Amino acid sequence: MPTPPARTTAPTSAALTTAGADPEAPATAPHRPSPRPSRPSRRALLRLGALFAVLAAAMASLLLWDPSAVLAAASGPWRIPIALAAYGFGSMAFLPRPAMNAGMGLLFGSLWGVPLAVAGSAIGAAAAFVLGRSLGREALRPLVRGRVLTEIDRRLSEQGFRSVLLIRLFPGAPFQAGNFACAFSGVKFWPYLLATVIGVVPTTTAYVVAGASASSPTSPAFLISAGVIATMCAFSAFSLWRARPRRSA
Repeated sequence: MPTPPARTTAPTSAALTTAGADPEAPATAPHRPSPRPSRPSRRALLRLGALFAVLAAAMASLLLWDPSAVLAAASGPWRIPIALAAYGFGSMAFLPRPAMNAGMGLLFGSLWGVPLAVAGSAIGAAAAFVLGRSLGREALRPLVRGRVLTEIDRRLSEQGFRSVLLIRLFPGAPFQAGNFACAFSGVKFWPYLLATVIGVVPTTTAYVVAGASASSPTSPAFLISAGVIATMCAFSAFSLWRARPRRSA
């Protein structure tokens, strides 16, 4: 009895693909589109609105009271706590720090004015960081796009102390804007606060000494502090001029 011929099956497409593929070719993963940044939630937007409301209320309150008048009226053991509270609140209300530093020098002199102004700067920076981190960061983090913003956020997150210190040492950097920029980034609180305390010392000292010696404009202390302030302003203007966008040839 003859033996039946062996049955043959046609190779499948998978087998043909496997047989025809180069065994040494690297395997490639399927292309997946990069996820888009998530939009802020409703709760995050409500918190951001609360942050704007707090800042607006702080600035509007300056129409009802004058920090310099409060400092001038303060006396006795409550004078220093009131001065620190007024400085910190004025920082939150976006009062210019040079004017507040000069006022500290005028009221307390150079010896006490410098440490009090530095402490007031730390209080204002800490308050802005806590408010910005708790109320605004969740809503604004998804909006950090673009090469420049992403690089700034990366440097603040990975090199927090060094980046904040450079911001504070730069005379032209707005203090309040730096506070909230750091709060919205990934920098840690304690490196941020320590770098702030160290970085504000040079500019604070110059303005406090200028305010303390304003009654003697020909004194060496006033002339030196005025020269330092002029140098810092010139350096800031030159740095901003160098960083301006230039037209291509």
